[in-house]
Amino acid sequence: MGSPSKGLGKVEVAVKWDASAMGEPDHDVDIIAATYAADAPHGAPVYLVHFDSRSPDGTITLSRDSTTGQGFGYDEVMTFELERLASTYARVVVGVAIQQRTGRRTFADIPSTRFRVAEGYTELAQGDFAAVAGATAAVIGEFVRDGAGEWGLRPALRGFDTDPAEFTRVMGDAGA
Repeated sequence: MGSPSKGLGKVEVAVKWDASAMGEPDHDVDIIAATYAADAPHGAPVYLVHFDSRSPDGTITLSRDSTTGQGFGYDEVMTFELERLASTYARVVVGVAIQQRTGRRTFADIPSTRFRVAEGYTELAQGDFAAVAGATAAVIGEFVRDGAGEWGLRPALRGFDTDPAEFTRVMGDAGA
C-alpha cells in the first residue's frame, strides 16, 4: 500500500541581487547544486550543476543565468525535477557562490541579495543573506529523500569563506 503523503516534485530555486554601481565590476552570483548518492549522502557529490552545465539526466537545470544582476525579478533560476531523479540519489545540496574574479566579495558587498525556493505557487523558503554577510558562498538548503522515497526540503543557511571551486567540495559537509 502506498503512502498518502506527497513529497516535493518540481521545485524552483531563484536568486536575485542588485547590479553593481556604474563603473564598478559586475556582481556575478551563481546557484550551484551538488547531488549525493543514497549509499553516501555525505560523501563526495556524484555530480554538480551550475552555469554551463546540467544534470546528466536533465532533472536539474539552470534556466536563467545572469552575470550582472541587471533586469527585473530573479537573476538566476534553477529547476529541480525531484520526482524524476533516480532512486540512487538521496540528497541534493543547493548553494550560492559569488564569483571572485575581480577581488574578494562577500554578500555584504552585494546589495539586495535574496533567495526563494518554491514548488509551483507555493513558497517553501525565502530569505536574504544578512546572517552570512561576511561569507563568499552559502548553502541555502538541501533536498532529502526520506525512507518512503519522498523528497522534502531542509532549509539551512550556512555561510562559507571560500572560492567557488572549493565551495563545491565542502558545501555538502554536515554542519559546516
